[in-house]
Amino acid sequence: MKYGLFFGDSITYGEYDGVFGGWVDIVKRYALQKYNEGSNELILYNLGIGGETTEGLVKRISHEMEARNSPEGNIVFISYGANDLAIKEGVQAVIPERFKANILTAIQKAKEYADDIYLISILPIAEKIDGITVASGKLRSTAELLKYNKILKEIADENALYYLDFYSGFIDDKEVLLSRDGIHPNEKGYGTMAEMAIPVIEQYL
Repeated sequence: MKYGLFFGDSITYGEYDGVFGGWVDIVKRYALQKYNEGSNELILYNLGIGGETTEGLVKRISHEMEARNSPEGNIVFISYGANDLAIKEGVQAVIPERFKANILTAIQKAKEYADDIYLISILPIAEKIDGITVASGKLRSTAELLKYNKILKEIADENALYYLDFYSGFIDDKEVLLSRDGIHPNEKGYGTMAEMAIPVIEQYL
């Protein structure tokens, strides 16, 4: 059996989805259902941590993968940026250059264990919080978000990795797919993400 490991922040973890538990959990249930119907077994681990940036990812990815290493192969999903690009009291959590370096480091570490690596785009943010400092003191803007997504896409292209573009799947309907805070998806949004991710998972079932 192969393992699928999902690294990310609260959007990977599935925060604010009281119905389905987030997109990774929907995909996990799908893989289990398919296994029960006779497909290959694919064990999926949701390793999302709320508020995490790529700094945290770099620190833990090797330990997490070593602890969950399938002899039959691993698939890794890396979904970061929404916290890295946030600016608090004038300071960006992880500047673009550092973000790029961290993602590249994480990829190198993942390659020791993983056959396939997927980089996942950052989701759009709602208009009402674009460039606005919210209650948490954090400011996010579409301009910065696009810059970080560009870094992810370029890294994927240059390293022959897969790029899962949730941003494009959300952008036209973002006001319907995002929750009240304007950052996290709602149940419908998480469902949309799962729909986009299932064809990827299908290849391993």
